[in-house]
Amino acid sequence: MINLLGGAYPWVKAAHVVFVIFWMAGLFMLPRYLVYHQEGLGDRSEEARWIDREAKLRRIILTPAMAVVWVLGLLLAANAGLFDAVPGLGWLHAKLLLVVLLTGYHGWAVGYGRRLARGVATLSAKRLRAINEVPALAAILIVVLAVVRPF
Repeated sequence: MINLLGGAYPWVKAAHVVFVIFWMAGLFMLPRYLVYHQEGLGDRSEEARWIDREAKLRRIILTPAMAVVWVLGLLLAANAGLFDAVPGLGWLHAKLLLVVLLTGYHGWAVGYGRRLARGVATLSAKRLRAINEVPALAAILIVVLAVVRPF
């Protein structure tokens, strides 16, 4: 399915980049929200505010953006020949692996937020802050793979 998108390719690619930005913004915000939510445990009104903020972030930005990123990304991958065994797409395989891992991180963060909503905190604040850096590292690697295409 090489050149599946024809003249729509630049528009699909632009939309993909826009929704990646939205998704990454949400992935940068949610872990920080989790830190503040965890710090507010024990204060009912504070907990309620963080539960509401996290739910809105998930519902309005994070999950819809991730879904669009996946749909458009798979269209772009098909356009590049990923499903037709086109050689020279090692960079794309690596990028997709990182996106799968980032999707897992997204799921973990959503799950941890739900645990916090039940009052269960299993990570130290320091560890939670460190985990907050995962999306930035993933973004750096994904951009390098997509732009440089090292293999």
